[in-house]
Amino acid sequence: MIASPVNWQAYVAVGLIFTTAHTTMATPVLSTRQATGCTREALLKAADSYVAAQTAGKLDSLSGLLASNWTYEENAKVISVAKALISKPLKIDNRRSIVDTVACASFTELIVTDPANPHVIGTQLRHTPDGLSITLIDSITSTTGAWLFNAKNTLEYARQEKWDPIPEDKRDKREFIKAAGDAYLDLWSDKDAVNRVPWANGAPCVRLEGGAYTGGPGKPVDTCKSGIPSNSSQAPNVRRRYVIDEIYGSVNIFNDWLHMRDAIDSHEFRLENSKLRYIHTITSCGDHACRL
Repeated sequence: MIASPVNWQAYVAVGLIFTTAHTTMATPVLSTRQATGCTREALLKAADSYVAAQTAGKLDSLSGLLASNWTYEENAKVISVAKALISKPLKIDNRRSIVDTVACASFTELIVTDPANPHVIGTQLRHTPDGLSITLIDSITSTTGAWLFNAKNTLEYARQEKWDPIPEDKRDKREFIKAAGDAYLDLWSDKDAVNRVPWANGAPCVRLEGGAYTGGPGKPVDTCKSGIPSNSSQAPNVRRRYVIDEIYGSVNIFNDWLHMRDAIDSHEFRLENSKLRYIHTITSCGDHACRL
């Protein structure tokens, strides 16, 4: 799952990348046609450049890729780059990216286990329709004190998972993948949502939440139902921003996790055989402690 931290050209041309790096945000774009010129290759190269920038703590690798009016957001706040995590060099232990050629966007998950500066980061990059310029770097950053945070555990469990491309004849449609993620996030505010989630009955599904894991990989008892809310009267998860990659059966959703003291949250879902297989979450509560 991890490529060489120095070989920035080594990426999988059709999908995910595993190496080292960082995060993004914006209004969801869910048009039914692919943006002209917005290719997987272009989006993956831009994600590589972002990872290189986070590794170096400098924007040099993004030179020529940033739109003139680009924005940087971190934990749902627009801040100056000088004060942002992207300006701090990080030694990235694991990186995985998905891309969305319809929304012209990407999502990258970064894991940093450095004991002096541990982080788990989720970043969405939003591009102009031609895919040539980045308009938004939207990052959700978690570190010590964040919800269930444990970067070492996150790395250990993430390395055990298998995020290969879904065979073409078994890929779910974009709308189905999005609906699966939305149904899960609706569990907190909609009593009927539990019936819309494509639970993996008879097949393992595991959730990596902070550094907590719902089970060992491959065990038939693994379930993503563990810990879901027992009632549906909580605040809804709003301001959802999507990156959907049919090739990997995955949707990443950034959202405001209002029932947890206004936390900022990233949920990524992978579906296999039209059922939930993996869920990854990153939750930041900013300058206050996370609590339900």
